Amino acid sequence: MMQRYNRYEKARILGARALQVSYGAPVLIDTDENEPILIAAEEYDRGVLPFTVKREGAQ
Repeated sequence: MMQRYNRYEKARILGARALQVSYGAPVLIDTDENEPILIAAEEYDRGVLPFTVKREGAQ
């Protein structure tokens, strides 16, 4: 089951991943996009990003 993220968590994930891609991290999907933020968004939409969010008080 894929975890649902709120808009702030999603923005943080996409920003962090776009920064990684801009610094040369390997892209996890086949895409025609060139902009790091668009690559990150496509990876997010496909569910291949290796990010998790720990929430305070979550069990």
